[in-house]
Amino acid sequence: MTKRIDAKHKIDRRLGENTWGRPKSPVNRREYGPGQHGQRRKGKMSDFGTQLRAKQKVKGYYGNISEKQFRRYYHEAVRIKGDSGENLIGLLERRLDAVVYRAKFVATVFAARQFVNHGHVKVNGRRVNIASYQVKVGDVIEVKEASKQLAFVLEATQLAERDTPDYVEVDHSKMTAKFVRIPALADVPYPVQMEPSLVIEFYSR
Repeated sequence: MTKRIDAKHKIDRRLGENTWGRPKSPVNRREYGPGQHGQRRKGKMSDFGTQLRAKQKVKGYYGNISEKQFRRYYHEAVRIKGDSGENLIGLLERRLDAVVYRAKFVATVFAARQFVNHGHVKVNGRRVNIASYQVKVGDVIEVKEASKQLAFVLEATQLAERDTPDYVEVDHSKMTAKFVRIPALADVPYPVQMEPSLVIEFYSR
């Protein structure tokens, strides 16, 4: 399990964006960074700074993945044929915790990681407790029978702040989701602009 060191609100404030599109994000009230120097005027960012920020945003969005694991995704994305930036997003969206989050079984991507780690999720009928597990096209993800009536699960399915994307077929009455296809960048419902091509540039320097 990857340890989350930064609070998600601090990630929002550091980046100056409402990364997950949540109504309680502090950026909705204060668009400057945390700490006593958060309101200092920012100068023009260098190319390195822009690339680093793009990497931090993508990493943070998926639950602040560890640097070691995120670098592995980069190497895999470059190895696969096609656009490396698109490949990177495809790999991240295939994470089991990301699919659980997209299916609205839980409210946040951080909760999704914990939900998977605690053994509440099955893939094709088998319990999987590894959040980074790579879901394949056609896989069926379901909430364990004993966990379907948990209050926070039922509340998450009713969240109006985000919709389930079309590459995940969800049946909330049965608490099941089918991963239909690997999405392209344009298919992923990010509340802020993601720039995976800059992430690839950052690592390929």
